Amino acid sequence: MHLCLLRVYNQLSCLWDITIYVILNGFILGRNRPEGKILEPVGVFEALKQHGKYETGQLFLHSVFGYRGIVLFPWHARLYDRDVSPAPDSTGHGSKEVKGKMHTYYQVLIDTRDCPHISQRSQTEAVTFLANHDDSRALYAIPGLDYVSHEDILPYNSTEQVPIQHELFERFLMFNPSRTPPFIARDTLRAWQEKNHPWLELSDVHRETTENIRVTVIPFYMGMREAQNSHVYWWRYCIRLENLGNEVVQLRERHWRIFSLSGTLETVRGRGVVGKEPVLSREQPAFQYSSHVSLQAPSGHMWGTFCFERTDGSHFDVRIPPFSLESNKYDKAPPTGYPL
Repeated sequence: MHLCLLRVYNQLSCLWDITIYVILNGFILGRNRPEGKILEPVGVFEALKQHGKYETGQLFLHSVFGYRGIVLFPWHARLYDRDVSPAPDSTGHGSKEVKGKMHTYYQVLIDTRDCPHISQRSQTEAVTFLANHDDSRALYAIPGLDYVSHEDILPYNSTEQVPIQHELFERFLMFNPSRTPPFIARDTLRAWQEKNHPWLELSDVHRETTENIRVTVIPFYMGMREAQNSHVYWWRYCIRLENLGNEVVQLRERHWRIFSLSGTLETVRGRGVVGKEPVLSREQPAFQYSSHVSLQAPSGHMWGTFCFERTDGSHFDVRIPPFSLESNKYDKAPPTGYPL
């Protein structure tokens, strides 16, 4: 008897659910066996790591979005969580400053077979880069890359030598049955990580909850380009919205305030996000998307609100935690994207 990770495909909602079943002699035990649904065995479940980090080559299912993935390497980020009460200052009162706490995230590859079923994302996640100065494109993307928090990982093992389908899998990793996990980094992965470190680096994460809606923001500096005799600095930011309650709500509007070190303050209002107005429910509690912002200054700040609608027609605002837009010293080195 062993624990096995199975993904349950609901043909009506076109969603994967993750369920851990007990397998005995090839049969599923328990009364919750899903009838009329497609079961796909994924692998054998492993114990969650309560301490320490997952290693390069660790297979996992994403606990929120349900896709199969594999860990490339970890990032150690400062998590600024406004839901945690600040420690008292010297006067005995709570400090207004939110202090960052170190938290582990991972750079991962997403199995391309699962991309069509990740409906809670605005698009299959990708890492976007600024194109070279002589490239006609402003941005280019490497699809199927994601950043995953430690608690999002459901680790498993598989007997397959190529358990993840992604064009970079065999460029970055090789099978070594004597190791645990049995996938190790190739030199191409280490070289790619080193060359692209400034543009991949995840350093700060910001989180805040309003009326059971948690907003998590991760900003990334992308670099600087010259345009019309001025410098333009670019950032990508990834936002996850999570419904921690039981009430069904729908995102209707966004309201951003963008402050630049040059002294400008821009206000942006609009319907939904990236052309969508996602519904957050118990069945689909999360939605994630990425967007970009540029400033004519090396730093700035962003903050704002999302307006949500309840099923009774009432509305409420959810705070977007303020976050910094900071440049770095690597502006002259263009990102290299795919390995050679």
